[in-house]
Amino acid sequence: MVTGTAAFDLTGRTALVTGSSQGIGRTLAEGLAHAGATVIVHGRDAAKAARTAEEIAAVSARPVFSAVFDVTDPAAVDAGVTAIEASHGVVDILVNNAGIQRRAPITEFSDEDWDDIVRTNLSSAFYLSRRVSRGMVARGSGKIVQIGSVQSQLARPGIAPYAATKGAIVMLTKGLCADLAPHGIQANAVAPGYFATELTQPLVNDEQFSAWVRGRTPAGRWGDTKDLVGALVFLASSASDFVNGQTIYVDGGMTAVV
Repeated sequence: MVTGTAAFDLTGRTALVTGSSQGIGRTLAEGLAHAGATVIVHGRDAAKAARTAEEIAAVSARPVFSAVFDVTDPAAVDAGVTAIEASHGVVDILVNNAGIQRRAPITEFSDEDWDDIVRTNLSSAFYLSRRVSRGMVARGSGKIVQIGSVQSQLARPGIAPYAATKGAIVMLTKGLCADLAPHGIQANAVAPGYFATELTQPLVNDEQFSAWVRGRTPAGRWGDTKDLVGALVFLASSASDFVNGQTIYVDGGMTAVV
């Protein structure tokens, strides 16, 4: 058994991070690269994903590649993962990070927006986990990390569908544990609180909302995306080999208090 800081070393492992050409996903991909992993940046824009991969490689001195496929299309997921396996072997670490948000009162929420959220936030995690875990099962090891949210257990007006998908991610994670733990695979989730990113910048700039976030969060601030890296590296490494089916809330204490 590897112990000490060596248990967190990801050297020799290949990590696929969906939706990692920007925002939280990019920081997660960079964090895995700094921990020693060979990272595959994924996105919908080929040029952007390739550029992000180059930038992460430059700062981490690690090999970083890119992949482009539609995570909401099971056939595209199968083809994309098959191509990755042909080039890099079976993925050691899968991070299901791709996600979107739509806001509207429930009485006005459209079918199209509901379908988009479910496909992107939940179905994609199922498709990727199903496909990648086949290789993991055959090999007898692997790490799957879902990106949840404080909305996995807390609701706010206007985002009921988003909260529903993130709550489902918690149970999907438990289900993956039940199916995959006997094969030496660990499936866990990281659930961020309110983080400052490109996508949340309008909320960060809204002083009334920012004041609410600071007041509601015991740490008294928005999260920095780098705050997520430690939890991810732990769940992606040998240090968490006996941790399975769990959700770690990285939220400055928000879900711990009322």
